[in-house]
Amino acid sequence: MRKTVTLLSLVAVGMTAGVVLLAQGQKRVSPHETVTEVFGGKKISIEYGRPYKKGREIFGGLVPFGKVWRTGADEATVLTTEADLMVGSIHVPKGSYSLFTIPDKSSWTLVLNKVAKQWGAYKYEESQDLGRTKLEVSQGPEVEQFTIDISKTNNGKGAITMKWDKTIAVAPIMVH
Repeated sequence: MRKTVTLLSLVAVGMTAGVVLLAQGQKRVSPHETVTEVFGGKKISIEYGRPYKKGREIFGGLVPFGKVWRTGADEATVLTTEADLMVGSIHVPKGSYSLFTIPDKSSWTLVLNKVAKQWGAYKYEESQDLGRTKLEVSQGPEVEQFTIDISKTNNGKGAITMKWDKTIAVAPIMVH
């Protein structure tokens, strides 16, 4: 009898721990990718989860308007830069930052947070923001899988471009 109670207690503890981990979202459900570009010998990279649309309503549905979004899937998206740069109007010292967005019907805000490694937006704290900047948003052809790209033009300038569903959001970047 005592062995049965002990075994049931262990099973209950294990199931509770599993439920807590699942509730915290600690299991990756989407493929992940890292995109990188080099500006003047300095690497800039973004590591992010790439969810699929799967017929869902994305912006205003799966991703609510006016709320902080992890900008991808699973862990928070991480921007790492070996150079000081400007992302929109945010001065970004070299280092790693989590990248969030706040989508809205007609405009988006990009948020860089000083806590680089965090799980999605569950532990996001606005007090840790490095800064916020507006993004240029437009409509384009439908994109099934969320995609982020870093491109460069010339003179240390370029852009971070995010595409999903029919939405394209762009932040200009410039290396100091």
